[in-house]
Amino acid sequence: MNSDLIFQLALCQVPYVGAVNAKKLVNHFGTAENVFSAHVSEIEAIEDIGPIKANKIKYFRDFRSAENEIKFIERYKIEPLFLTDPGYPRRLLNCYDPPTLLFYRGNANLNNSRIISIIGTRSSTDYGKSTTEKLVQALQPYDVIIVSGLAFGIDSFAHKAAIKNNIPTIVVLAHGLDTIYPPEHSGLAKNMIKHGGLLSEFKSNTQPDKHNFPSRNRVVAGISDATIVVETGIKGGSLITANLANTYHRDVFACPGRITDLKSLGCNLLIKTHKAALLTEPEEFIETMGWNDDKYVKQKRARQLFDDLNENEQIIINLLQENAPMHIDELMFRSGMSNSLTASVILGLELRSIIATLPGKRFNLI
Repeated sequence: MNSDLIFQLALCQVPYVGAVNAKKLVNHFGTAENVFSAHVSEIEAIEDIGPIKANKIKYFRDFRSAENEIKFIERYKIEPLFLTDPGYPRRLLNCYDPPTLLFYRGNANLNNSRIISIIGTRSSTDYGKSTTEKLVQALQPYDVIIVSGLAFGIDSFAHKAAIKNNIPTIVVLAHGLDTIYPPEHSGLAKNMIKHGGLLSEFKSNTQPDKHNFPSRNRVVAGISDATIVVETGIKGGSLITANLANTYHRDVFACPGRITDLKSLGCNLLIKTHKAALLTEPEEFIETMGWNDDKYVKQKRARQLFDDLNENEQIIINLLQENAPMHIDELMFRSGMSNSLTASVILGLELRSIIATLPGKRFNLI
């Protein structure tokens, strides 16, 4: 039995402690086990702990619950991530109230260089769906992970579009990993384990109670570099998440809607009150995030273009890669193609912005 994990789980269960105080305790004592073994006077001396919380920690005895949770973790190959673990999402550590312990199933890197949250209303419109799909598709070349909450509407559209575009996607749950809410998305969640992951701060047998969702929303906001609100009404979890993202000093974007559209009133309000930047095109987001000059993206785009070449196009590209720029006569001679075929292939590559024409009927790769 993992003794470290027993104390980590136990620290999450001590009454009145919570995430903010747990972070202070771990920062001071180093490990969860050290917290429980410290003298009560040393514990209560920590800021905002005091004698009541210190005694709750010192005389905590419900370790059987932690042992049972470890059995669940081992059975379903769940990865527990404590505050001090190397794999813990470091963006959350910059928040004042990070989850003390996270439970994770998946293969996506929670510390990927680019993580974006896409959220919105459950009762979305066709406009919200198409906007989400367009946005996700545009992000495909940028080595990004997309985070959302698995809810009906915008959340599920974001997850599905990510999978369709081969982008890792992570769902942050408001309950334990032994259930999926809404149950209609169980198949989607199962698929996401292979194409991203499931993440929760709640132990098994925790139900999706209403008060868990604001806690979930803070993880959605804190784990990301930016939060994009696609479509939302004047009330709801999306506005909570956007406000939390502002609190954590994360970038927030909102897609505007017509002033008569009830499902866009929340987005329009975020923009009006300067709590979110106006987002009308994916390129605006990419430019704001400073991703345009990324060498990785250029290389990936080039690989994608070259992957689509037919045999004759590949011959021309190989010749230009070896000795560019080249005259059209040399390309025709070395490729073994006829004059008309060479000209046709070159024209097709020009139209796709793969090669460029230079003076004197010479050609070069872009």
